[in-house]
Amino acid sequence: MLGPVILAASRSDKMRRFISAAPGTKQVVDRFIAGETVDQVVPIVVDAAGKGLEVTLDVVGEDITTPAQAEAARDAYLELIERLKVLDLGPRAEMSVKLSMFGQALENGHELALANVRPVVEAADAIGTTVTLDAEDHTTLDSMFAIHEELRKDFPQTGCVIQSYLFRTEADARRLAAAGSRVRIVKGAYKEPASVAYQDKAEIDKAYVRITRILMEGEGYPMIGSHDPRLIAIAQELGRQAGRKLDEYEFQMLYGIRSDEHVRLAAEGHRMRVYTAYGTDWYGYFMRRLAEKPANLLFFGRSILTKG
Repeated sequence: MLGPVILAASRSDKMRRFISAAPGTKQVVDRFIAGETVDQVVPIVVDAAGKGLEVTLDVVGEDITTPAQAEAARDAYLELIERLKVLDLGPRAEMSVKLSMFGQALENGHELALANVRPVVEAADAIGTTVTLDAEDHTTLDSMFAIHEELRKDFPQTGCVIQSYLFRTEADARRLAAAGSRVRIVKGAYKEPASVAYQDKAEIDKAYVRITRILMEGEGYPMIGSHDPRLIAIAQELGRQAGRKLDEYEFQMLYGIRSDEHVRLAAEGHRMRVYTAYGTDWYGYFMRRLAEKPANLLFFGRSILTKG
């Protein structure tokens, strides 16, 4: 199993230095990372809108060690929102945030993350869009869900992410599938122990289907995060069975993966949102994309060999 090995490498400073210096890295990183600056990512949002797509924007970076870095992460999102406001792109682009970027792991991290993320949610609301709180490893989830609940008191459209590989997620889905909620379901991309998470792909997929059914039959707004054609088809059928119209849920896929499918689903009348990451601290995000699909790792390996 290569996935756990790659996920372990995502926490290694030695591997970070090696991969960053590898000759073929930039070619592969450019496939998954939309750019390093707001100026580079805005044209991608414009292009997506022209194709009938929406986006969710993620300023990458998770290794926050000081309150000042957490404030810088907050300011990066505020800069992004201001640019979207000027270009009237708010309705086409939401934000995805990892609370680790906002100081969640620091001393008094729960309060610090809430204080830093709230201005971002407020600014997003002011331009007609919203924020989704990304799920990270299982030790952070109680804090994330508590912050999500607190934000929804003033900004009920604030979304959150749940992960099918965790045993707890079916119960979380039942709690979250309430009127007005926005919930993204993904398989999960962190190295989790067998005590809290399914380790077998087939079990993860079965859980994904069960959770998708819960969300479709609930009163909230499901966001189906998957590139798997079989799971996408199942989600469409579950939506039909639940009596949902095509605009009562959406699909989400990563920038750089199955781009033709993005356009196809949008052309069928589905809401299709592209998860678009940008920024300079790309390493952790990049390694999880490699871990999710062996073909991505093979593509990376060939790039290094041909550029070496």
